[in-house]
Amino acid sequence: MKTLTAALLATTGLVMAAPAFAQEVYNLDEITVSANLEETAKARSGATVTVVTEQDLQEAGDTRVADYLSRIPGVSMASSGPIGTTGSLYVRGTPSQYVAVLVDGIDVGDAAAGQGSFDFGGLTTADISRIEVLKGSNAALYGSQAVAGVINITTKRAKDIGTEQSVAAELGSYRTRKLSYSLATKTETGEVALTYSHMMTDGFSAADENDGNFEADGYRANRLSFYGEHSIAPGVTLGLTGFVEDSRGAFDESAYDSVKGSYVPVDGTTGDDYTIRDSNGLRAFADISAGGIDHKIELSRYQMNRDSCSNGWCDDFHSTRGKLRYQGATDLGANGRLVFGAETEREKAHGASTQLNSLFSELTYAITPQFDVTASARYDHHSDFGAFNSGRLAAVYRFSDDLLVRASAGNGFRAPSLYELYGPYGDTSLAPEESKTADLGIEKSFGDKGSISATAFWLEATNLIGWNRSSGSYGQISGKSRRSGLELAGSYALSQRIELGGNYTYTDSSVSTGWSAVERHNLSVYAKAQMSDDVSGMLSVQYVADRPDALREFAVANAMLTYAIDADKEAYLRVENLFDTEYQLNDSYGTSDRAFYVGVRASF
Repeated sequence: MKTLTAALLATTGLVMAAPAFAQEVYNLDEITVSANLEETAKARSGATVTVVTEQDLQEAGDTRVADYLSRIPGVSMASSGPIGTTGSLYVRGTPSQYVAVLVDGIDVGDAAAGQGSFDFGGLTTADISRIEVLKGSNAALYGSQAVAGVINITTKRAKDIGTEQSVAAELGSYRTRKLSYSLATKTETGEVALTYSHMMTDGFSAADENDGNFEADGYRANRLSFYGEHSIAPGVTLGLTGFVEDSRGAFDESAYDSVKGSYVPVDGTTGDDYTIRDSNGLRAFADISAGGIDHKIELSRYQMNRDSCSNGWCDDFHSTRGKLRYQGATDLGANGRLVFGAETEREKAHGASTQLNSLFSELTYAITPQFDVTASARYDHHSDFGAFNSGRLAAVYRFSDDLLVRASAGNGFRAPSLYELYGPYGDTSLAPEESKTADLGIEKSFGDKGSISATAFWLEATNLIGWNRSSGSYGQISGKSRRSGLELAGSYALSQRIELGGNYTYTDSSVSTGWSAVERHNLSVYAKAQMSDDVSGMLSVQYVADRPDALREFAVANAMLTYAIDADKEAYLRVENLFDTEYQLNDSYGTSDRAFYVGVRASF
């Protein structure tokens, strides 16, 4: 609590010292691409979505995407050490295997991983322009795994007609070096974007140094992402997007602790354990408008090659996912729109494969000018488990331009991963997990000065798949698991020079069965200030309390100071863990000490 008090005092000091601030406009007409099967104005969506922009990411300065997302409402993080080690995101208290992750429309869940989740440990912000976090069960839109939500990531794009280039470089603690370059061109008929990023760091010990672990666990990664589309005729657009990434990250050996019921690092190991990853994704698409119907055809492929070596033993994990999707959409008079389609998906890993064939539809209807309702339905047929039906109903009512209420309810499922079925600890008799979710929220805006919101959520799941200690394998867990809670968020521009904001999430998992617990209280606050025409600053503080596994509460602060060299160039100083707090995000795993980073960004 002393750290929290000091951090809040520092926040107040930054605010009081600031003489000018550029206001952030709260825009009810903001478009989301995740909330429904088509792009939807946020004010007309009943689903709960948090949108993160490129500007948000730059102002905060985080290297890892997960570090930033862990400070938004309803999201928390568990990390097994520095960047490059395993990182998991929890959405509304629900583990990462229940969260679908898309990058430019490509499903990047690792089919060879234990429970098929995406590892956020090495994903950086270097090539990202936008992130949408869709919360609640959305299996009706995204199929298996979208039980707790969807994280939809968009890489960098051209903002205006013409050619844009940007470059960024950073040096800092733990001998960290980062470099990225982006090129984007946009015309009246198409666009092309390309981003290359590189980072290298010596890191710190994955096993907490306070337990006597002093060897550093380093990381290096290269990533190339690209996007292109071209209108070849009126109403016909073709496109191609994808990425290639390679990385090598060190970690510390772990062992199963029967008392804690989880894996923890082994103190004093030699530090020669590592994971090499090579992944690539590709998606080709065609958008065709003809005969009153908007058609979209997509073909995507994702491949992950992961080689992990620990204690002299190496394992190779290779997986692929291919997907073919058709979607059509047509207007139903002035007030309604129907979306329909089909897709087929095939996953391969561990010498086995599964096929998932799906039909889906969505009806959006404006009952009145203030009241919009969206009904979504999906039929999935899994090659191993047969049929599953899922649905979602979402509604939004706008009392006025600055006050609205949202509500949604749906069900979902997660089919067992290939590793859970056919891996060395698998069980082919496993059945799919099933879930139900609901949320209700209210949102109030204050013109261009800010907004406040409150959302209550509930989730219940059955047939959970967990670790069976007696058999030493995955197994079905009887009973029901529940999560419920409340998300509060708000921001307000006190003047043209100062903005304050923050969010708080309360998660009740006291009656859960089978799911690992998460913290009950998660609070994040920030202050932004323009201290002169050229100097701006941001200070954020996160406080986490009532944590599982006897983990201590903590408050950690990060600061960012930016100097505008001119309109297109800026330099910055970033300080992570400003007060040098000792804390853990995962039991027995280390976190960064106070660390300093300096960088430059330029566009031309």
